[in-house]
Amino acid sequence: MQEVVQGFVSSINEFLWSYLLIAMLIAFGLFFTFRSKFLQIRLLKEMIRVLKEGADSSSKDGISPFQAFCISMAARVGTGNITGIAIAIALGGPGAVFWMWVLAVIGSASAFIESTLAQIYKVKDKDGGFRGGPAYYMEKGLKKRWMGGLFAVLITLSFGLIFNAVQSNTITLAFENAFGTNRLVLGIIMTVAFAAIIFGGVKRIAKMSEYIVVVLAVAYIAVALFIIIMNIQEMPSLIALIVKNAFGFDQIAGGSLGAALMQGIKRGLFSNEAGMGSAPNAAAAATTSHPVKQGLIQAFGVLTDTLIICSSTAFIILLSGTYTNKNLSGIELTQAALSTHIGSWATGALAIMIFLFAFSTLIGNYYYGETNIEFLNTNKAWLMTYRVAVLAMIVFGSISQIQLVWDLADLFMGFMVVVNLIAILLLSKVAFAALKDYLGQKKAGKDPVFYQDSISGLDNIEAWDHSKDKSSSKKAI
Repeated sequence: MQEVVQGFVSSINEFLWSYLLIAMLIAFGLFFTFRSKFLQIRLLKEMIRVLKEGADSSSKDGISPFQAFCISMAARVGTGNITGIAIAIALGGPGAVFWMWVLAVIGSASAFIESTLAQIYKVKDKDGGFRGGPAYYMEKGLKKRWMGGLFAVLITLSFGLIFNAVQSNTITLAFENAFGTNRLVLGIIMTVAFAAIIFGGVKRIAKMSEYIVVVLAVAYIAVALFIIIMNIQEMPSLIALIVKNAFGFDQIAGGSLGAALMQGIKRGLFSNEAGMGSAPNAAAAATTSHPVKQGLIQAFGVLTDTLIICSSTAFIILLSGTYTNKNLSGIELTQAALSTHIGSWATGALAIMIFLFAFSTLIGNYYYGETNIEFLNTNKAWLMTYRVAVLAMIVFGSISQIQLVWDLADLFMGFMVVVNLIAILLLSKVAFAALKDYLGQKKAGKDPVFYQDSISGLDNIEAWDHSKDKSSSKKAI
């Protein structure tokens, strides 16, 4: 039965990822890039500035911009960066890394649009904070609640349930490979620990994400940097290998153009989530003076995730040469690569690190589902049912076969991307108008502040409904 289901899922994924999604992600990303005049490059310095500003701020209502950034990074910085990149290289060859970079650069503009929209259309929640995301801007911006409901179901199933099974699957495989740990026992221990966090509310989720993400990202990058420095003389030939394989010039490890392109984009998206509609759920929770600030922070998150953290994994694997072993894939490939560089103890060290990485991702994924459960129905029974289902999927993922879990993740992720990209394209003029307002205030020497009438014709707004200074002129969409 499982073979039949896997075959059916794989056939749908082949169409989604070989044709539809590759075309949509590149075309939409390029449109947002050109329309914003390459904001991911020209506003890079401003992205870093507003991230630092968000780290220095705090809020009694909701969470800080930096904590929202950390929740989204907690979902991004996980097995996608370690296991997903290893799978991409194993199946698509070194060239997959190049297409992963390309997707990140153009996808950064898509991330800006969706997170800015999430801020504009966010709503107050019962605890005095904010909630928002694609489901909310589809309902309020496009006035299509059915579309928001569809997205809410997809993200709840994919992130809250399927993706969390992926995380637990990777953790238990890593520990089994390193220490011979019983996968079911570890899955139950994780489930109990995770339950203690998710019943503590969004602020506990934000605080845990803030601590885990910062420490782990710095530690992992430091290890990768050490390996790169030790192999610095090989870096020019390594970059050449990646570029050659990206265009199918060398047939190394299956690195044809089609395989490299598809795996680079698929695993790149799983890691950085640009245009997927996931990160905006965290972005909307931040308290900030202007929606564009959080949009810029999330755009920077995509670049950080892929160009730094994912590249760290790619360099570790490619410099080791272990990717040519056809019997290795996923977390086992990354463990073998690290062991080649720094000794057999690295297998256990990475298992512990992947536990913390993936555990932080469980936190971010859960929060995305919770936000959308609230959109669908505010009855506490729904939320409780969701929490129980999440915990059950963590146990299921800990003992299931890896390929079916990843295939289901790809399927639901694909449907999510299609729905979200259509929505942000239709609403993109609102985000561009907000960017124009932001840059106009910056040029005038102001710290940008946003109000509902900063953009003419904007309605269905809850969080920004304030009287604006009479001397300010309205900006046209």
